Amino acid sequence: MFADQNLPIIFAGLMALAVVVYAILDGYDLGVGILLPLNNDKHSDQMIASIGPFWDANETWLVLAVGLLLIAFPEAYNLVFKDLYIPAFALLIGLILRGVAFDFRTKVREVHKGKWNLIFKLGSLLASAAQGYMLGLYVMGFQSSLNAHLFAALSAVGVSCAYALIGATWLIMKTTDDLQGKAIHWAKRAGQVSVIGIVAVCLVNPLINPAVLDRWTTAPTAYFLAIIPITSFALLALGYTVLNRLPLKDDSGCWLPFVITVVLFLSCFSGLAFSYFPYIVPQQLTIWQAASAPESLRFILFGALVVIPCILAYTAFSYKVFWGKVEKLEYY
Repeated sequence: MFADQNLPIIFAGLMALAVVVYAILDGYDLGVGILLPLNNDKHSDQMIASIGPFWDANETWLVLAVGLLLIAFPEAYNLVFKDLYIPAFALLIGLILRGVAFDFRTKVREVHKGKWNLIFKLGSLLASAAQGYMLGLYVMGFQSSLNAHLFAALSAVGVSCAYALIGATWLIMKTTDDLQGKAIHWAKRAGQVSVIGIVAVCLVNPLINPAVLDRWTTAPTAYFLAIIPITSFALLALGYTVLNRLPLKDDSGCWLPFVITVVLFLSCFSGLAFSYFPYIVPQQLTIWQAASAPESLRFILFGALVVIPCILAYTAFSYKVFWGKVEKLEYY
């Protein structure tokens, strides 16, 4: 059905799809958690309600991405998680804290509710920072130097702010009145810091990877790839302009900042993908070297072609059902 040499490319594409969809979907609900106010129960309830029907299902894409890495590229899985064991552990702790706090905050006495809001916020921040730290070490080629860990720390801040940005734009789309006004303010501030993170990755990535520098500076490829950073910074400028004009009286255009941010995420992810392909571990392992046996990939592919459309279908259905402005948070 598929040539053996094409199977690793197909699975790399499926894994890339899972990663970018996770970054967008779980990114906004992590961002909402980061922005959760600790001194305003009404706003915190509205914010939790805005992600209530979605946040748990959004994490499915993370499970899918890690699962595809394990079964399709087991050698890369071993190399990656050997170096990312501690931040991956921190990520799991953050996700566990979020899950526990999400339910407990509505079931405890009012006097204890603020503590669980704080835990939800800290869990969101820990999960976001861990992902950013992992990305930073990946870009640095899993070096163990001080500079690599400093860059990873900067990446942790950048990814957390990027999630706060998409979370704020989600709230602009889902809320009204005072909370929407605050979300506009949060989006502006998070966008400003996100610019620093994007610039840092753009500068560091080619400097530490000669192959990446060659790819981004050699014609004619360089002319094509130049579209990516130009598009990214144009989107940031457009987004800031739109935010300055919101909210409109009829709330039209409230969805635009979120859509712009989604396209920005896609643009940045495309830049990383073009930088490293065909390497799955930078400068160490290509997708063909890391791939499982063709017979295994062929068997797994049939399962993936059933599971992934099902996940896409129920994700689309849930967003259709719960579309529109957020209503009061209630548990039955």
